[in-house]
Amino acid sequence: MERLRSDDAEIFYEVRGNGPPVVLLHPFPCHHEFWNRVATALESRYRLILPDLRGHGDSEVGEGPALMQKHAGDVGRVLDAAGVGSAVFVGCSIGGYILFECWRRFRARMSALVLCDTRPQADTAGARANRLKGAAAVLEQGTEPFIESMIPKLMGRTTVETRPDLVAGARAMMRKMSAEDISLVQRGMAERPDSVADLKTINVATLIVIGEEDVLSTVSDGELMRQNIAGGELKVIPKAGHYAPWEQAEAVGGILRQFLDDAARR
Repeated sequence: MERLRSDDAEIFYEVRGNGPPVVLLHPFPCHHEFWNRVATALESRYRLILPDLRGHGDSEVGEGPALMQKHAGDVGRVLDAAGVGSAVFVGCSIGGYILFECWRRFRARMSALVLCDTRPQADTAGARANRLKGAAAVLEQGTEPFIESMIPKLMGRTTVETRPDLVAGARAMMRKMSAEDISLVQRGMAERPDSVADLKTINVATLIVIGEEDVLSTVSDGELMRQNIAGGELKVIPKAGHYAPWEQAEAVGGILRQFLDDAARR
């Protein structure tokens, strides 16, 4: 693992493989190893940049809510440290939220996008209130009740019923976050801006990947992005929820490899 200082937080990242660079941003509340099962399909041809987002894995959360602007700043510094000018960016869940912020800040560095199990809308007032309530509760109750409450939201019903190994692996990643980490990351997501208007400005090749069983970022959210991003392509992954790249790694890995290969030929 490499490390760097980004304002008020130490950020860790891993680099794997050689070739054109690809940045992979994992979902909340796990860390860069979320991509391990997909990376095997990619690293033979691509240089993978795998950060632990601020507050996740080994990366520090810093002071105050982990705002999307802070995350995007961290990603920019990781690119600089890794000697990457431009890259294909892949973001899952909060990783997608961060990609929208990166697009607003340094779109010239983004040669293509993959938006995976994410959504462009800001939280509604009710969703924001629930997120802030959860951010307060985890500080009082600890991380285990929070993690257990998230499993059925993050993992598709098929995975929960048939792949206890994948559920256990996801749970182990989540346990690296402290209660403070979870709270400040949740508060940062509650403050994220709405990105729907930005969709029409996206003018690079864009792939949208949504788990068929995702209850947080639904297929209809994927359709919204596809309809508003010129040339956007939507792939729905059967038997997968919000963690589609973890749950159906072979399927998602194959789709990502094809997209990257096509992007490299453009």
